[in-house]
Amino acid sequence: MTNPVLAEVVRSGFVESVHRGALVITGPEGAARLALGDVVSPVYPRSSNKPLQAVGMLRAGLDFTGEDLALACASHSGEPGHVKRVLELLSAAGLDERDLACPPDFPLHVPSMRDAAEPRRVMMNCSGKHTAMLTTCVRAGWPVAGYSAPDHPLQQALAAAVSSLTGEPIAHTGVDGCGAPLFAFSLTGLARAFGRIASAVDGPSAEVASAMRAHPWLVAGTGREDTALMSGVEGLIAKAGAEGVQAFALPDGFAVAIKMDDGAKRACAPLAVSALRYLGVDVSGLEELAQPPVSGGGQPVGEIRVPELR
Repeated sequence: MTNPVLAEVVRSGFVESVHRGALVITGPEGAARLALGDVVSPVYPRSSNKPLQAVGMLRAGLDFTGEDLALACASHSGEPGHVKRVLELLSAAGLDERDLACPPDFPLHVPSMRDAAEPRRVMMNCSGKHTAMLTTCVRAGWPVAGYSAPDHPLQQALAAAVSSLTGEPIAHTGVDGCGAPLFAFSLTGLARAFGRIASAVDGPSAEVASAMRAHPWLVAGTGREDTALMSGVEGLIAKAGAEGVQAFALPDGFAVAIKMDDGAKRACAPLAVSALRYLGVDVSGLEELAQPPVSGGGQPVGEIRVPELR
C-alpha cells in the first residue's frame, strides 16, 4: 500500500514538499474507527513505547509514582530539573550515572545544551526510562548488569506487557537509539494500547496516565509538543517517538497513532490537532501546534496543510 499524503508544506503559495504517512483513530473497544494508509503493518513506535514500558515496569515491581513515573515515560529535554531528578533517582537505588546504558548526549533544550560542558548519559533524553529500568531490576532482584539485553528478565517482562496492551504479538525486536530493545507492532496496536492506558481506572495503567497528565513538562520539556498537547487538552496523554511517530489518547479511550513515512515530525502536531477536532475536542488552546509557520527571512511565508479528517 502506498500511504496517502497527510501534509503539504506550502511556501509563498507553492507546494514545496509533501509528507506521506498513516494515521489511525481507535475507539474505546480498541478497533479502528478511522484509518488512513497502512495501519496494520508493523512499525517501530520508538519513544511512543515508553508509557507501555512504564506499565510493564510497575507490573514488575517498580514503585515510582507522580513526577518520577512521568520521568520514566519521558523523552525529556535535559533541562536542569530533569537531570537533577534522574540523578536523585539513581542515587536512591544505590546506582549512579555510570550504570546507565544509554549513550552520552547533550540536552535537547538549546539553552541547557549551551550550558553543558560535555555530553553526559544523564542528559540523554531517555535517561529517565533507563533509570526506571535499573530501579525495576533492583526492586525485582534482577541483575543490573546487562539490563538492556533483550533476553534480560526485565526486557522479557516489558515485552509481555507491551504485547498485552497492544493486543498483538511483537513482530520484531530491534535496538532503539538509546540502546534499549525496541518492539515493533502496528499503528492500530499502538493506538489501542494508549486508549487502554488513558481509560484505565485503576492499576499500573491508571498510575501511568495520572502521572503523565499531572506532570506534562517532565514527559517532554519547555516548548515541546507533548507538553503542549497535554497542557492544552484536559485528560490527554501524549507521547511522540522519533522518525515521525505520535500517539495520544483521551480518558474515554479514543486514541490516535501517526507514523510519517519519511520520518519527519513537523507534520505530526498539526495532524494531532486535526484528529482532536475530528473527535470533537476543543483545540482553541493549540493554535501554534495546528498551524506551524513556514519561515522565510525570519518571517512566516507559508504553512503546513493537513487534511480535515472526516
